[in-house]
Amino acid sequence: MSSILMKTTDLGGTASTHLPRPAIAVIAALFCGYLAVGMPLPVIPLFVHDKLGFSNLVVGFVIGIQFLATVATRGYAGRVTDQLGGKRAALQGAAFSALGGLLYLIAAYPGLSPAISLAVIIAGRLATGLGESQFVTGCVSWSIASVGPQRAGMSMSWTGIAMFAALAIGAPIGMSLYQNFGITAVMSACVAAPLLAAVIASGATSYASPAGDRLPFYRVISQIWREGMGLMLQGIGLSGLTAFASLYFAARGWGHAGLVMTAFGIGFIFVRAVLGHLPDRVGGYRVALWSLAVEAIGQAMVWGAQHELMALGGALVTGLGCALVFPALGVEALKRVLPANRGSAMGAFVAFLDIAYGFAGPSAGLIAGHFGYASVYLLGAAAAMLGAGLILVSRSTPA
Repeated sequence: MSSILMKTTDLGGTASTHLPRPAIAVIAALFCGYLAVGMPLPVIPLFVHDKLGFSNLVVGFVIGIQFLATVATRGYAGRVTDQLGGKRAALQGAAFSALGGLLYLIAAYPGLSPAISLAVIIAGRLATGLGESQFVTGCVSWSIASVGPQRAGMSMSWTGIAMFAALAIGAPIGMSLYQNFGITAVMSACVAAPLLAAVIASGATSYASPAGDRLPFYRVISQIWREGMGLMLQGIGLSGLTAFASLYFAARGWGHAGLVMTAFGIGFIFVRAVLGHLPDRVGGYRVALWSLAVEAIGQAMVWGAQHELMALGGALVTGLGCALVFPALGVEALKRVLPANRGSAMGAFVAFLDIAYGFAGPSAGLIAGHFGYASVYLLGAAAAMLGAGLILVSRSTPA
């Protein structure tokens, strides 16, 4: 009989067998919940700068503090996932994300002073960071539990598609709501999206967490840091595209900077949808090695582009390369920890990507200021090649 027909539940209502594909409800919940991350991204800077009248430095602080909250709470999210299950972590994360949206909504109340509105916005960013940490760690681990560790790479491919799609769709939705209906509409949507995710998640089947000894978070990091560093080095190239592509295109007199992330997204989603099974089939290190090499080629194309078509082609190739690094190295990271610590491993693993996005932008900005915008993509190519070298070392290190 197929795994679907043989599926049973234990006394706690959790499934005891695996699905051939990641649970659709988990992927749908992750997409809806992550919309609350994407929708406010283009709106909060405008609100803080234009409506409240604060400086660019304050805008950067408000945006960045969510990153700090997310990184700081990855360990807690991993413990909740390991001890109580991915579903519980996802539901808690959705609740904190909805709280963050509610605080955004309060901050937009016209009767508040700019200082109070800013303080409430910051509280909302902290709540959203805590929510994102639990929600993503819970959903990624929950999805893996639904298919079993033998299909972890495929599972991470689909959770990544859900998150990337939510960011790509959420940002323009947020901007459209802001332009047509005002700040209140955007912030109301930031409350509704995680609540919808919670409704979807609450009706989905839970999957039992493996029993066994649970290690402290720092011990888990010590076991998966090589894979995490490889992921972090991959993230530098993507950070350069998101932060400086528009300025790079403008400096060259090119007019289609808006297509950069479209080209990246086409390559990224195509590879994840068509080749997402490769880490499980041929091994994570092999896939990560070739993926990082392809990313380096794409970044070099953007760096050396003499016309915008080549730069857009480089963004496409970068997307092709970045697509499978997360699931490929994630598969290998899971092999280095005991089953009872998979949630903490995923929390620690994703934290490396948070760090990349948090620090790559300012570092690339310093480099661009001294050597020009093109140098950002030379940095991305070098980081990808350094990541490939790290993979060669990691694959020879016993788990």
